[in-house]
Amino acid sequence: MRVILSDPVKRRIPKLPVNIQRKLEKQLAFLIEDVRHPSLHARKMSSGVNKYEARMDYHYRFTYEMSDDTITILAVGPHDTGLGKK
Repeated sequence: MRVILSDPVKRRIPKLPVNIQRKLEKQLAFLIEDVRHPSLHARKMSSGVNKYEARMDYHYRFTYEMSDDTITILAVGPHDTGLGKK
């Protein structure tokens, strides 16, 4: 699996606190290793066929889309932002 960051995510990451950036790196490594890793708390979103959400910690989330051998990170941030709602 390979991970692609969407343009909004690329712009958003530098604005995140450093500790959250590190958590994102760790969670993306887990995602590449095993999409069902327990630390991710990943679940399918109701608003898309291949859209999923996962946790970085209790307050921060990211959403992603899976297709073949590619995972595209769509949004990242605090709960509603990380789920692409804001």
